[in-house]
Amino acid sequence: MPRLFTALAVPPEVTDALAPFRGGLAGARWIEACDYHVTLRFLGDVPLHMAEDAAELLGEIRPRAPVEIILEGLAAFGGDKPRAILAAVSANPDLADLQAEQERLIRRAGAEPERRKFVPHVTLARLRRAATPEAVAMYLSQAPLFTPLQFFACEVVLYSARDSTGGGPYVAEARYPFA
Repeated sequence: MPRLFTALAVPPEVTDALAPFRGGLAGARWIEACDYHVTLRFLGDVPLHMAEDAAELLGEIRPRAPVEIILEGLAAFGGDKPRAILAAVSANPDLADLQAEQERLIRRAGAEPERRKFVPHVTLARLRRAATPEAVAMYLSQAPLFTPLQFFACEVVLYSARDSTGGGPYVAEARYPFA
């Protein structure tokens, strides 16, 4: 069974600008910069027939203008049990519309509805237990100044991932341009 998700790839100039934020936190497993992305819809481990159906249905993506993505700052997921360091993405109606379209297409392929609220972000590191809430707070407060980063996404990518706790390497299985 392949493990799949749809996402927007982060271009090299933005991944380069994120480099100063890597490191300096015990218990962090830093994601390779080439694997940075904004997840639109996680499918998880799916049967091959569902993967094939999803890949075909994603070809029905509506034509649209490039979607502006603005990375606005560093944050963490997990509160008292931190799980990830991330670059938060500013919400915008075009991104929300694209994500909703992905949800509809993936559900047509037979996937269960996504139960989690869409919180756009780029995961920079996954955290182990050694990354205490205090250490994460210290990391975030002492990180270099985060200047917002902007790019325009022009396609959705269907990625596969190896069975693991996440973090890549990811393989682009198909690309779906907006126009």
